[in-house]
Amino acid sequence: MYKAGLILEGGGMSGIYTAGVLDFFLDKNIEFSSCYGVSMGACNVLSFLSRQRKRAFDVIADYVDDRHYCGIYSLITTGDIFGAEMCYHKIPEELNPYDYDTFKTYQGKVYAVVTNIVTGKAEYIQIKDMKKDIDAVRASASLPLVSRNVKYNGNYYLDGGIADSIPIKRSILGGNDKNVVIMTKEEGYIRQPSTMLLLVKARYIKYPQVYRLMKERHQMYNETLSYLEEQVKAGKAFVIRPRFKSNVGRIERDRNKLRALYQSGYQEAQLKYDNLMEYLQS
Repeated sequence: MYKAGLILEGGGMSGIYTAGVLDFFLDKNIEFSSCYGVSMGACNVLSFLSRQRKRAFDVIADYVDDRHYCGIYSLITTGDIFGAEMCYHKIPEELNPYDYDTFKTYQGKVYAVVTNIVTGKAEYIQIKDMKKDIDAVRASASLPLVSRNVKYNGNYYLDGGIADSIPIKRSILGGNDKNVVIMTKEEGYIRQPSTMLLLVKARYIKYPQVYRLMKERHQMYNETLSYLEEQVKAGKAFVIRPRFKSNVGRIERDRNKLRALYQSGYQEAQLKYDNLMEYLQS
């Protein structure tokens, strides 16, 4: 196990790129002492820590035609575009069983990044028991406007990417002088201002911090990108990300597109393996 942070950006179903990278890590037995997962990144890291190769891909791709998994039917009937019961209970407990026992053997720490919609602050909830803490994972992946607010330990949360899309600062503050960052946005990406601010303001009128964060999100994200590049130059970060913009949407039903993006993640990790090993072992 390397004394290093693993940081996983979200991105909806484009997170299947991350699943490919993580499966390469599994093939090479690469482990990290701490992991920070944001949104889909939080979901992906759990299959990585249970050492279930290709499970993250299957969970994303196998149920795209099931109306209980994702889509308008789920949104209308449950309030969540990704059905909570299907995603966080039926799949891991029945359809594609999660290896809870192997997860418990992980010697490091894993955190789901969430946004407290009252305070407007990012919180980093340590996942110690997958069954007891599953709502923290669900909160991390609950997209604004198309998900219900998630109550966990008395607080209300939404997607961690609203407040901290790439928690590199948190990982460094946590003592990690080396960090491997897996991104779903391509090289050269610059986040633009949200076009949904009026809807956000109306939907979260009781939670004005959500509107503030969404209004400022592009600035915070782009500033984090600049900070990340500084950390790469300083030797505190190693980045793996797509070379080109993918054609996979946040909700993608084309399994061929999903498979291609997964494979590109695996191949990119493969290409960077030697440099990654030199970085981690230096």
